[in-house]
Amino acid sequence: MPESTGAEAGAELRPGKFDDATMRSLHPDCPDWERLGPSTRDAAIRATAVAQQIAEQERTDSWAGGFNRRTFLKAGMGVGVAALGAQLVTSRVSYASAANGSAGTLVVIFLRGGMDGLSLLIPATDATGSGYLRKSRPGVAINPNKLLAFDTTRGFGLHPALKPLAPLIKAGKVAAVPAVSTPDLSRSHFQAQDCLERGSTNSLTSGWLDRVLKASGAGTTFRSVAIGGMTPRSLMGTSKSIAMYNIDSIALQGVNDEDMTNTTKALESLYTGIDHPIAQQSKLALGALDTIAGIRKTQGTAPVVEYPEGNFADALKSLAALINGNAGVRVACIDVGGWDTHTGMGNETAGDIMRHLGDLAAALAAFTTDIGPALNNTTVVTMSEFGRRVEENASGGTDHGHGGAVLVVGGGVKGGVHGAWNGLAPGALEQGDVRGLNDYRDVLSEVVTKRLNLTSGAISGVFPGWKAKPVGVMA
Repeated sequence: MPESTGAEAGAELRPGKFDDATMRSLHPDCPDWERLGPSTRDAAIRATAVAQQIAEQERTDSWAGGFNRRTFLKAGMGVGVAALGAQLVTSRVSYASAANGSAGTLVVIFLRGGMDGLSLLIPATDATGSGYLRKSRPGVAINPNKLLAFDTTRGFGLHPALKPLAPLIKAGKVAAVPAVSTPDLSRSHFQAQDCLERGSTNSLTSGWLDRVLKASGAGTTFRSVAIGGMTPRSLMGTSKSIAMYNIDSIALQGVNDEDMTNTTKALESLYTGIDHPIAQQSKLALGALDTIAGIRKTQGTAPVVEYPEGNFADALKSLAALINGNAGVRVACIDVGGWDTHTGMGNETAGDIMRHLGDLAAALAAFTTDIGPALNNTTVVTMSEFGRRVEENASGGTDHGHGGAVLVVGGGVKGGVHGAWNGLAPGALEQGDVRGLNDYRDVLSEVVTKRLNLTSGAISGVFPGWKAKPVGVMA
């Protein structure tokens, strides 16, 4: 069927603004239905909505016991609208209820693969640290003379690839914790990631961030988002988080933002009175579409911040748009793979670790610049399932270890290195690994409590059976 050009008619003819005679002449069974929208797709949606308005009273009794597919599809365009409606909801069918706005934003970046904490946060002046490290890693140790100055009091520096974070370091908005681990020494990616994301070693099925959201109360449709297309294990549960690739992936196929208002109003009307879970989810999806459309309109007037290339930077760019658009993001998750550096790890001059850390820092620098003053209410924490072994392997890399490093960036952060550290002397190690001196639950509890204003009682439900002891990363 050719596309209609009835834009003028579509501007005037909207469901809810017809007399009975007009309504009965403009539904999918009549040839004039194309006048309802700028395209046949829009017109079909709006026409079906008109048909539903006409028949609303008639179907009350027949739908009293639940959603009746036959009744819904009796309009000529019902199949098309049903298929379109299914496209409104992400594969997770999971939107949170709209309510209160966010008190701040927690961004959790999972560096999957086991990020080498000894390449990110390097003991520079401790003889039992830097000396042993250079001896154990003749090809991949970071030159202590090339380090990015960080916490000289405690004798640590950062990999020079993190230089884009220098302004944030100077402003006291970057903290780090060495020797962070799960309770059990597991060198299995699956087991260690599962423990971290559930926030427990017991049989809990929900994720730790899902429990954070439960404790923090209701929020907006976008109160929790996973950017990158997949919902991580940490958000699994009842939080109804949005999983998206980027803000452009939340769209009504074939309908641009200028035509969105009339079409979404028609869809809202279409789903009214349907006793079926998809009806509520679809209405919430329409709310998400409306929020995103508003954000896209304001993006053209905002200062342009240049992001580096890559999926991670794209994800942070989309998150910045949500934050700048006051979408009420409370928790955001982004996964970054590629940190399993068994081979070709490199040092400060070349290799995978330099490239990955450089990408991480450049994207974070762009993100923190982009959100501007909102950084004061935004805290970013990076985590990984475990660190790497102290000794270099025969392939120019390092194998799975235990204690790793956590980086915390943004508002409310107390800059510098925090937590326990015993050096790298052989007696301080555990089976050749950095000993887990700082439990990840202590670090995360402190960040969450301060960033999202949770009480100690509320945080006890996030990590059941664990009494958190702050390590000092938050002011």
